[in-house]
Amino acid sequence: MSVEIEREQTAKKLIVSSSPHIFANTSVKKIMWTVVIALLPAVIFSLWHFGLPALQTLLAGGLSAVAFEALTQKILKKRITVNDGSAFLCGLLLAMCLPPGVPLFVPIVGSFIAIVVAKHSMGGLGYNIFNPAHIGRAAVMVSWPVLMTTWTPMTTAVDVTTSATPLNILKLQGYDALIETFGSHAELYKALFLGLRNGCIGETSALLLILGGIFLIYKGIVDWVIPVTMIGTVGILTWIFGPSGFMTGDPLFHMMAGGLIIGAFFMATDMVTSPITRLGKVIFAAGAGAITVLIRLLGGYPEGVCYSILLMNCVTPIIDRFIQPKTFGGKEVSLKNDK
Repeated sequence: MSVEIEREQTAKKLIVSSSPHIFANTSVKKIMWTVVIALLPAVIFSLWHFGLPALQTLLAGGLSAVAFEALTQKILKKRITVNDGSAFLCGLLLAMCLPPGVPLFVPIVGSFIAIVVAKHSMGGLGYNIFNPAHIGRAAVMVSWPVLMTTWTPMTTAVDVTTSATPLNILKLQGYDALIETFGSHAELYKALFLGLRNGCIGETSALLLILGGIFLIYKGIVDWVIPVTMIGTVGILTWIFGPSGFMTGDPLFHMMAGGLIIGAFFMATDMVTSPITRLGKVIFAAGAGAITVLIRLLGGYPEGVCYSILLMNCVTPIIDRFIQPKTFGGKEVSLKNDK
């Protein structure tokens, strides 16, 4: 028996494969369900904040994504891997980026596009170019823009004026109207930080999303560089290009408003669609932050996180091509003939 064990251990040592050679006590299943756990505080808060509509939308998104994954893999005669949590996480993130009052066909159609079109048409998990959840959200946004921008009062709302999202108020009425709606800067920041305002299901509470993101950083699943760079870029640019001229913006508002926190921590950090190197991640995140600001300040939509991440997904292969780590032990060799 000891000889067989020794042979098995020797065989494992002699396995030759291409780099990178990374050994870790983790798996796709463990990573995906850990991310789901990190989202649970924001999910639970959304159920209290929005009530039954939020629960229905979240279940429709998550369960339909699992069903579409299993059906697609069966049709393609692939091994069914719905228990790894990737499909459920995709549907959950999609649903969290939707208004709580949308008809249930919206998250279902979004999950179909995310799983079947954005994920499996490109080869499945690990081969998709774009973040599937954001592809699904972008698709339902252009298909049903009225449904995606119709906001109903929260179950915890006291003032009916908070039925509009802060970014919508800013886009349509201006910054002064935004402050007047919430009463003061302090009340505005409090509402954004704690989540006592309207918005998509999973984006309202900056506090709970940040705590979930810190948990993922602690677990080593998320690199802090992308969320910090993306959120910091939004803060700096919105401060520079303020409503009353240069250096008059409100960076705290823009860093906590909309879907920036959930996008920066849970979408932009997707291992498949983000760059590999540290410098590449900085370029990716800074670009996503800059595009978000461009859309918020000059675009027709009040929010730009979804489209900014998708646009930077397009250039991720280019970033990885030109930003490569130096080969260990290697050195530059001149091709010119010395004379």
